[in-house]
Amino acid sequence: MTERKHQYEMGVIGNCSYLAYIDKSANISWMCWPKFDSSFVFGGLLDRDKGGEFSIMPAEGEFSSRQYYRSNTNVLCTEFESKDGKFKVTDFAPRFSQYDRYYKPLMLIRKIEPLGGSVRIRVVCKPVGDYGKKQGKAHLGSNHIYYSGLERETRLTTNIPLNYIQEEIAFNLTTAKYMVLTFGQPLEAPLEMTAEDFLRNTMHYWRTWVKHCNVRNLWQEQVIRSALVLKIHQYEDTGAIIAAGTTSLSEHPGSTRNWDYRYCWMRDTYYTLQALYDIGHFEELENYASFIQNIATKENMRYNPVYSIMGDDKFAERTIDLKGYLGNQPVRIGNQALEHIQNDVYGQILVSLLPLYIDGRLIDREKSRSVQLIYNLLHGIETTMYEPDAGLWEFRNNSQMHCYTFLFHWAGSSAAIRIGQEVNDEKMVQQATKLREQAIEQIEACYNSELKAYTQAIGNKQMDASLLKLITMNYLDPKSERAAQHLERVQQELMSEDGLFYRYKHADDFGKPKSTFLVCAYWHVEALACVGRIDEAVRYFEDLLKYANPLGLLSEDVDSSDGSQWGNFPQTYSHVGLINAAVRVSRKLDHPGFLVV
Repeated sequence: MTERKHQYEMGVIGNCSYLAYIDKSANISWMCWPKFDSSFVFGGLLDRDKGGEFSIMPAEGEFSSRQYYRSNTNVLCTEFESKDGKFKVTDFAPRFSQYDRYYKPLMLIRKIEPLGGSVRIRVVCKPVGDYGKKQGKAHLGSNHIYYSGLERETRLTTNIPLNYIQEEIAFNLTTAKYMVLTFGQPLEAPLEMTAEDFLRNTMHYWRTWVKHCNVRNLWQEQVIRSALVLKIHQYEDTGAIIAAGTTSLSEHPGSTRNWDYRYCWMRDTYYTLQALYDIGHFEELENYASFIQNIATKENMRYNPVYSIMGDDKFAERTIDLKGYLGNQPVRIGNQALEHIQNDVYGQILVSLLPLYIDGRLIDREKSRSVQLIYNLLHGIETTMYEPDAGLWEFRNNSQMHCYTFLFHWAGSSAAIRIGQEVNDEKMVQQATKLREQAIEQIEACYNSELKAYTQAIGNKQMDASLLKLITMNYLDPKSERAAQHLERVQQELMSEDGLFYRYKHADDFGKPKSTFLVCAYWHVEALACVGRIDEAVRYFEDLLKYANPLGLLSEDVDSSDGSQWGNFPQTYSHVGLINAAVRVSRKLDHPGFLVV
């Protein structure tokens, strides 16, 4: 592996209302307000000229910097060192309990403190709107700068001399300085005391949240970081969980596979909620279930593959005039996937809702139960059983009878059988049983006796990494010869020398994929654990840890030739894969009980 591999040298903070990305120069390189899928306020990640800036850097000369999270929190620190001295920037999005609710404002707090020497720094704050088309105009107040011309009142309250910021003048950092940027409701409280109180309360919130994670001590640090990443990607107001907070970070340089992932994919539902369920965070699970129940299906009872965090489909894909990350174009906002037919969604939702009906620990589950919803989802399976679709990977111009879709028809019907038994609905049990048998017939139609494996779709010989789930979801008996042969074939066709996995290798609408899809490698670890190849599962899992950035954050894609990170970042799908694989291996190893961190 080369030393010059590409990594995303930035961290992410959030409070379940918004996300902000801070790079090693302490610049807010990406932040969308007021929602995850709104225009950016700072978007230098995609265009340094049009994206605005909010940076804190040594005034002159060379410097080095490092980033780290305060332990078991989403509070990010960036430390700088130059020939003149050292200083630290602490960034966080306030989140804590207040009046029996969570306080989670559109507020970014930055604390700058000297650590030694005599340091001169320069602060630049230039918020923008409408994806860089609008530039905020700065107006000085008594203790704040107000930026006009943006969607809402944007105010920077600080104890730094205001003209130093407006004129970008360097100054000596001798005492702690604070900056509070707000969108809409400004800060009307003592600055230093409030910032310190909010920091203390936010750290307490995150550490308490982590204490309530059921996490074994095998790969505990990585699982905790993944759980914290997953948590801040849930938009608490509606319960939706997005795939990533970024858009148009290319899957591979020059590939044009640049997608907007700031939405909620139904295909991720089961895996995401399984991860939350396994670590014992049921509140997030129930909130997501509420989001699902509030989605209005179309007149023909169809669900879309993807929804906005508001549960609608008002995000048509379009390109915008930005330079793109490292020059990779096009820059897209919105996502055409909402137009696709992706029929695994019904089974995904059914399997995800199952705990609400059968787990007695969920004391509010009666509020979340809806028998009619289960019937609606079964109807979706029934009407799409013999219909080609775009599949899990959303092929834009190639509808097939995908094995993965039938797997979730099978899994969803199986879940509905258990739900029907729980609610004493024999009609539901009978309908689900019939659909389950039909799904089995369709899955078996994908088996290729020559390859001794299940293929991507009925009638083709293409392998697909998603079919590792035939083993991990127990469609195939993990101890059977068929499971062993299927796993071996998938490995032969799709695994790289380093244990990374391609989704598939055949050409799609944009040519042949050049990068591997990280979550598939975690599915492989799970499959190895299922079939009893535990030593290999442990080895491959530990090998995968090197593909995180220094903060433990995972990308969507990895270049198998040099280990470079690509694709949207951090990708919740990848972090979910890590959690689920760690849990699976730990259980197989019968690793010493759950620890309360």
